[in-house]
Amino acid sequence: MAGNKISGQVWKVGHDVDTDLIIAARYLNRSEPEFLAQHCLEDLIPNLLERVKAGDILVAGKNFGCGSSREHAPIALKAAGFSCVIAESFARIFYRNAINIGLPIIVAPEVSRTVQEGSKLGVDPVSGEIKDLTTGTVFRGEPFPPFMLEILGKGGLIPYVREKVKNRG
Repeated sequence: MAGNKISGQVWKVGHDVDTDLIIAARYLNRSEPEFLAQHCLEDLIPNLLERVKAGDILVAGKNFGCGSSREHAPIALKAAGFSCVIAESFARIFYRNAINIGLPIIVAPEVSRTVQEGSKLGVDPVSGEIKDLTTGTVFRGEPFPPFMLEILGKGGLIPYVREKVKNRG
């Protein structure tokens, strides 16, 4: 993932956004990413899919992704077009599910308190640097350890493992 900087427009949500708000349980009878994207955050941000652009960035408060351990939630966010999620904190299982499907998520408490919806951010997942390109303010997020950068760089855990197995012989 080295050199893969991210930039996009900010969408904001608050604290304690649970997996049911990210993708409601009524849609879990299907798992196609395109279908999940159609209903991503629909109870918080009406018509999101019509307005979000590929590469946009979701900024959240504390405890993002709490609730059930459904992997549908990070899949829906990624399929909707979000290039990463920045939050004050994440539920542990959501954090791991996001990495496993190749969605970068960065812990950076000051960002949600400072950045405005609609601003443009530049994010370096390797260093953890986040720059508000609208105001010039620079934030420090928690950088990923090298093994997580590898997983993210391959697009998630399954592609990462496939490559490791293939290279072994």
